[in-house]
Amino acid sequence: MSTELVELPPHLQRYVVDQDYASYTPRDQSVWRHVLKRLAKHLESRAHSSYLKGLAETGVGLDEIPSLEGMNEKLDRLGWRCVGVRGFVPPAVFTELQARGVLAIAADIRSHKTINYTPAPDIIHESAGHAPILADAAYAAYVRSAGEVGFKAIASAEDRALFEGIRNLSVVKEDPLATPDDVEHAQARLDAAAKSVRYVSESTRASRLYWWTAEYGLVGTLEQPKLYGAGLLSSIGEAEHCLTPEVKKLPLSVECANIAYDITRMQPQLFVARDFRHLNDVLADFKHSLAYIRGGDYGLDEALRSRAVNHLVLRKRGGDIIEITGEVKEVHRSGKDTGPGLTASVIELTGPTMISAGGKCTEIPKRIDSVVLIGSERLPLRGRFSVRLASGVEASGYVVDGHEVVDFRVWLHGRPVPVSTWAYVAVAEAIPSVAGGPADPQRWDDYFGALDSFTAGNSENIARQRKAEELPRELAALYSEVRDMRRSKKADRKRLGEILEASKRFGDEPLLREEVEELLTAN
Repeated sequence: MSTELVELPPHLQRYVVDQDYASYTPRDQSVWRHVLKRLAKHLESRAHSSYLKGLAETGVGLDEIPSLEGMNEKLDRLGWRCVGVRGFVPPAVFTELQARGVLAIAADIRSHKTINYTPAPDIIHESAGHAPILADAAYAAYVRSAGEVGFKAIASAEDRALFEGIRNLSVVKEDPLATPDDVEHAQARLDAAAKSVRYVSESTRASRLYWWTAEYGLVGTLEQPKLYGAGLLSSIGEAEHCLTPEVKKLPLSVECANIAYDITRMQPQLFVARDFRHLNDVLADFKHSLAYIRGGDYGLDEALRSRAVNHLVLRKRGGDIIEITGEVKEVHRSGKDTGPGLTASVIELTGPTMISAGGKCTEIPKRIDSVVLIGSERLPLRGRFSVRLASGVEASGYVVDGHEVVDFRVWLHGRPVPVSTWAYVAVAEAIPSVAGGPADPQRWDDYFGALDSFTAGNSENIARQRKAEELPRELAALYSEVRDMRRSKKADRKRLGEILEASKRFGDEPLLREEVEELLTAN
């Protein structure tokens, strides 16, 4: 199944890139082979039993960089698919893809200079790290559920700035032409973004849980754990370091979501799950701490402090459910209970606003504010209204159509509330859920989406092109010649010696030397 046939809505499709298999250099292929051969040997007795079997079941071989088309043919049998992306993608995109059963695979491959470990996502990490364990049904269920939880968790405005800083630093470090000043500037940008973070958001806590499990998790007993996290399975350095006494082993619990991590360093502690069912149990405990499950005042407070776009799930009189998307600006409280888990009476949201039901937009999204009133009354479909609610709210206005109101006025306990006079207005008895991002991401993107620095920028492509240009044609030809000999199983010892001698003109090329020596030893 071709990656082009993986059906995704446009708001996700714009992050997908063609793998461009032909752009991998002969040295890239040697990087893959060097890492995978060493990892397979090292992990044979150290990784979870499904790892080596899962390599074959997901289309990941040891000798050549896998094609995503070939991987999809295998993954499809497991109920999964994969798409190529360029490096880091926004967390909301990554998690929504996972919730849909789509594995985002960074199409780039690490430089030969950072062969043992790179903080940047690459095809070694994504395909050889994440894909194989998906062959285990319990683990695959966890990854999909973790995607859904991460997608619904509320992120702060600062989370995005931090993501951009991390992404930028990883790109700069993989760019062979980056100067020390470039790296210093990228690090300073990341440090400034990290310093701006006001609090630990739900999204950050969800990412930590994912990090300590799917990325850097161990499974089994504390005394003899096995590796299953993609970061461990795709890094020679981490795979060798993680089982040493220097790394503290802790029983996995929901508390790991409160422990920060550093992507640029080896991990000082790791968490051990009893088995993959244990992962799902911990995730179930974790999600009940989030606003999309708790709703009410907790959800409103979480959305308010995020300073970001989220959506409220509203239950109207009679049980009708709608969603309203916007940025919560103000929560006015009555001083008494107004609904299940609620003391709020009036909630103001900054536009743009979108009204939806069941995750599907139902009215034309507009760049106007919105207001939620807590009560059991219904507004007319059209025309003038004046209502008094049990929550202490009085409101009047003219309904244009649906939820759009003009000449809107609100009072709480007799005092005017300075709401927008033109707004989308909804009256609800309860707010059972408050979740991150827009309720209908595609329609939101259609109306208000703008090319962000990820989709508008070209930094990953530039870094990839520079890496290819850094490899002299003559040296690339030597790598290709050795590769062809290995494929044909016809090694010419004399020619191999000449290749070794010729490679000396380009300085030290340990990967080429390793492949030549392997052929000489085998023949």
